Amino acid sequence: MNLYEVLYVITPELDEETTAAVIEKFAGIIAANGGEVTKTDAWGKRRLAYPIDYKTEGYYVLAHFSAGPDLPRELERNFKIDERILRYMVIRKED
Repeated sequence: MNLYEVLYVITPELDEETTAAVIEKFAGIIAANGGEVTKTDAWGKRRLAYPIDYKTEGYYVLAHFSAGPDLPRELERNFKIDERILRYMVIRKED
């Protein structure tokens, strides 16, 4: 099992319940594919460095997880499909 962290930005127009549902959705994807989320930090709304789709703010979420080598590809595929995600980045951490 490798250690990873993922940072993703959710569109800011969503209400708190929908934002929490998006965070739970991606934690569920990790768990369903054999991974384990060790820590999730919701940073909240922050100003973006540059506009993305005419939006100047985003809701930032940082999650640490352990998983096999195929899970990041599946996670990125789901990020691309979901229109509520503005940007994402999955990084493998050193042991």
